[in-house]
Amino acid sequence: MKTKFLISGAVVCFFAACSGNQKPVDLTETKTAATKKYEISTITEKALSSYARLPGVLNPFNEVNLFPKVNGFVKEIYVDRGSQVKKGQLLITLEAPEMESQLQAANSRYLQAQETANASKEKYNRLKQAAAEPGSVSPLDLDNALSRMKSDVAIANSEKSNVDAVRTMQGYLKIYAPFDGMITQRNVSPGALVAPGKATDQPMLVLQDINKLRLEVAIPENYVDKVDLKQPVTFTLNALPGVERTAKISRSANALGNMRSEAIEIDVLNKDGQLKPGMYGEVKIPMLSGAKSLLVPNTAIVRSTERKYIVAVRDGKATLVDIKEGLVNNNYTEVFGDLKAQDQIVVKPTDEIKEGDKI
Repeated sequence: MKTKFLISGAVVCFFAACSGNQKPVDLTETKTAATKKYEISTITEKALSSYARLPGVLNPFNEVNLFPKVNGFVKEIYVDRGSQVKKGQLLITLEAPEMESQLQAANSRYLQAQETANASKEKYNRLKQAAAEPGSVSPLDLDNALSRMKSDVAIANSEKSNVDAVRTMQGYLKIYAPFDGMITQRNVSPGALVAPGKATDQPMLVLQDINKLRLEVAIPENYVDKVDLKQPVTFTLNALPGVERTAKISRSANALGNMRSEAIEIDVLNKDGQLKPGMYGEVKIPMLSGAKSLLVPNTAIVRSTERKYIVAVRDGKATLVDIKEGLVNNNYTEVFGDLKAQDQIVVKPTDEIKEGDKI
């Protein structure tokens, strides 16, 4: 009896312990879920920074790919990569033997047409003199002679134009520099066969004007109307750290490109040749005074592979608002979206918060 009593007591204690362990866990979880809270803040509206930092790249002020106008062989090349050239300087001479034959043939046709025109003109003049005596020459013969003379003269002028055209084509056998600059690429050698090409083909030479460069900066769409085009900009180049330069905005595209940004250009003098096309740098673009933007804490933005959004609190419920980011500093980020000043937002949201959840 004593043994049965001990076994029965042990079984009762076991079930009591199990029941006691399970019930507190459920209550704790329910209490935690019920008391979970988020830190709430409001969107502030403040004036933008006096400038925006944007990347820029140096491009040559003028650049041209030199292609041949006619088919030919490269006879001589007078420059190489790195050569400084002046406008009108001879760069390459081509040769095309068949073009000399074309010129001789065109000259022969012109001389023949000119002789025919001279003969027609002389015949007409004789008939005109004879027609001074009444009845010696019929008016029809005189008119026919005049028409023939005009026709032969027109043919002679046409053949002369053909000669000029062939001579012009011969002139294309010499390639001249269209402006002062430096040869940055040479892709042919003497004896190479060259032909007129497309923009995608490899040019014979590439000429760049690097005495003055264009610093090109892409202004994001959200900043286009806030840039102060009248104020000077400052910039530093990655290749020359610590050297800050100042210049003025020279021109703007006044249109958005494929990347939803507006290109502006800043002319930069390069008399000492220290700057090179292709250098990247950071440009401080001045902003119009009084321009304001919406700022949120950096931690308030939820980023995923699909979207960027802020959890706004409206009527006590979560509203996921897609945004675009602007300027960023240590604590705040400029945002653009369906938001306004003083809107309530969750400061440290997680992707577990869903649309319509109670906050």
